[in-house]
Amino acid sequence: MRYENIKSAILIFLVLFSIILTWNLWTYQPDFKTIDNKNYVEQVSISEQKELKKIVKPDRIYFHVNGKHFGTENSLEIDRLVREIGRWVVSDVKNNSDKAGSIKDLPEKGRAVEIVFPAKVPVEIYRNILNIDQKKIPPLNFDRIVVNMDSSNKEYGSVYFVSSETQQVYSSQIPISFLNDFNKNFFKNATNYPAYFAFKPTDRRTIYLPEKETNMLIYKYLPAKLDSELFKEALFRDPSFVRKSVIDGGEEYTNDSSKMNIDDSTNILTYVNPTENNTYVGNSYDLLNKSIDFVNGHGGWTDSYRYVSMDELNQKVTFRLYSTEGYPVFNERGMSEITEVWGRNEINKYIRPSIALDFAIQSEMVNVSRPSGHQVLEYLQIKKNFKISHLEDIVLGYQMQKDLKSEQLITLEPTWFYQYNGSWGEVTSEDLGGLKSGLE
Repeated sequence: MRYENIKSAILIFLVLFSIILTWNLWTYQPDFKTIDNKNYVEQVSISEQKELKKIVKPDRIYFHVNGKHFGTENSLEIDRLVREIGRWVVSDVKNNSDKAGSIKDLPEKGRAVEIVFPAKVPVEIYRNILNIDQKKIPPLNFDRIVVNMDSSNKEYGSVYFVSSETQQVYSSQIPISFLNDFNKNFFKNATNYPAYFAFKPTDRRTIYLPEKETNMLIYKYLPAKLDSELFKEALFRDPSFVRKSVIDGGEEYTNDSSKMNIDDSTNILTYVNPTENNTYVGNSYDLLNKSIDFVNGHGGWTDSYRYVSMDELNQKVTFRLYSTEGYPVFNERGMSEITEVWGRNEINKYIRPSIALDFAIQSEMVNVSRPSGHQVLEYLQIKKNFKISHLEDIVLGYQMQKDLKSEQLITLEPTWFYQYNGSWGEVTSEDLGGLKSGLE
């Protein structure tokens, strides 16, 4: 009898042990860490990340004083202005396009400040910088902010968001105390800035140009070549499967679906992800936001780049290099630009410089004088086959190129540029009679 009891006890123990073992197998969850395909981007930092206000920012300020115009593109002054308007509390944003005519007359007839951006800006992306105190904002893009300095309201001042592309105008208001501070800190010193004159190529567009010559510097830089291995780590989903080849004039990195080329002759990096669908069309806010996040994701702001262009139809965004003083830098091969083309979920094409302007050679800096706006305008008006109605903008900037004496150096030479039918052209020194030394 005792033997049968022992057998029963052993059998019960085995059954219970089997049940416990089965339960553990069913409920066991291994402590695997989640694999994130974006970890590679997050771990790589080629240079630095930048705040939105350093990337999406104005590049010119005009002060309009009863028919007279003054302006600046100085980076320090623009940064100071952005900090000032960042204190504002903006409210009551609404479409006021039916009064666009009178609002656009402000710069010509009244007292106003015009804050000019190089490209259209979705108001949603700029709402935190401007501190817009309004839950729902109309879906607007603007490229100019006009501040009316002649407020008749004792409580509020008027601020307008203007789109040159659509000719829409949205009005808003700020407490009068902010307008008074803005007058004290900026507008009352308007006449201390260089004088400008207004030119209207069409009834819908006004270009402001400096009355006098402008002193600028010629720069020579010893560039630093960026580490292509870091870009490989940042751009490819799994860098361990990427193959590197040394090709004529550069390097090539490939996997089964994507390719990255480094062209040493042009100093251009090109990454292409052809598997990503590039027929998707998204909204302007999402496009610009993810474009900035993408470069921030691998610390790709290797120089002073700013947002300058957006094409929603082709899902394309461009950032341009700006000089220390605040002038745009141009290069016909794209050496001064970062360009992104997007598919629905991922980057489709990424084109950017493979160098950074690391060191300015002080002994090579030369002070020169660039001709007045009157002179460049006179040249364009007599230019063969040039239709003045197609003229969109004229700016002083820098032409970026390899130095003629030493290809190891990069030269930035001050030049006039004009935007015509969506494309930028150069007015060379020879066109305007050559450079004059600032010391002459």
